[in-house]
Amino acid sequence: MIRNIALICICFFSLSAKAQANKQPVLRGTWITNVASDAMLSPENVQKAVINCKKNGLTDIFVVVWNGGVTTYPSEVLHNYIGIKQSPIYNNFDPLKAFVTEGHKAGLRVHAWFEFGASYAYKDSVANGWLAKYPSWAGRNNKNELLKKNGFFWWNAMHPDVQTFLEKLMLEVVGNYDVDGVQGDDRLPAMPAEGGYDQFSIDLYKKEFAGKLPPQNAKDSAFLQWKANKISAFGKKLYQRVKAQRANCLVTWAPSIYPWSKEQYLQDWPAWLNGGYADLIIPQLYRYNIAAYEKIVKELSTQVPDSLKHKIFPGILTSLGDGYRVDAVLLKQMMNLNRQYGYNGEVFFYYESVNSFKEPLYQ
Repeated sequence: MIRNIALICICFFSLSAKAQANKQPVLRGTWITNVASDAMLSPENVQKAVINCKKNGLTDIFVVVWNGGVTTYPSEVLHNYIGIKQSPIYNNFDPLKAFVTEGHKAGLRVHAWFEFGASYAYKDSVANGWLAKYPSWAGRNNKNELLKKNGFFWWNAMHPDVQTFLEKLMLEVVGNYDVDGVQGDDRLPAMPAEGGYDQFSIDLYKKEFAGKLPPQNAKDSAFLQWKANKISAFGKKLYQRVKAQRANCLVTWAPSIYPWSKEQYLQDWPAWLNGGYADLIIPQLYRYNIAAYEKIVKELSTQVPDSLKHKIFPGILTSLGDGYRVDAVLLKQMMNLNRQYGYNGEVFFYYESVNSFKEPLYQ
């Protein structure tokens, strides 16, 4: 009798453990920006933002730490490279430290978001001094022009010195702050597909292809895949370096939708997921109506194996500068579609929309 009871208990606890292991994780997050938002500008604003996120039922916040070619936190790495320690708008205030402190008090996970990635300037290529100091880092297109896309000027993300700088930034944050995770988005690891024609890339291609020059067609399928593989290798290296420094720090990526992400920015993110160097993928499913949103949610479900679906949380566009704010009805419809297709959460771009809703996002 005692033996039978023991066996029943063992089976019960075994089933409970299995159920717990298979339980879908929950992530309800928002990106907190330093553009069109004042959430990062003072201790009071940080505290208010955290309270608001908690009130809305969020679990995670993604705080920008690298934007406009400068950091939002005081950085010795940045200072060593460019002679600037922090964006001057903070007046020696450290918003990342404040968000980690206040966020953890509220039971939220706090991630450091490296928004600018391998971009070094927006609209003005010389404003912050990066191009003048490190001209060999600059990406080039097939006309030998500076690599520029949608107003952003880009480094060659395959260049080892660029990779070293971005790795140092990321490891600095992991070493100095009790962040729960670090994140790259559609600019990390990434590079416009039009790149690959700076001298370093040309020499690398020639070395690997018996002296041949890269194709003049930047989107030649084999050439594009070669570049995408280099970007993927960089992402894997970042993942491994972070984990070596702090194994429990999440490494997450928020790329564009696939296959557009690969065709335009060399982000072959299904390979990152399958290769095991993505703790979470938050694809930017940015659409303005429910039909378009459902279309890409369906597509997403075909791109991810069921065994890895728990690592996917859609990104939803809720704000855009001082103009667009998502309609509350549309937002609820998109969240319901996420549940329908098996995604147990989402991340909102960006915080100011969370700040504007009268009713909590999650009841």
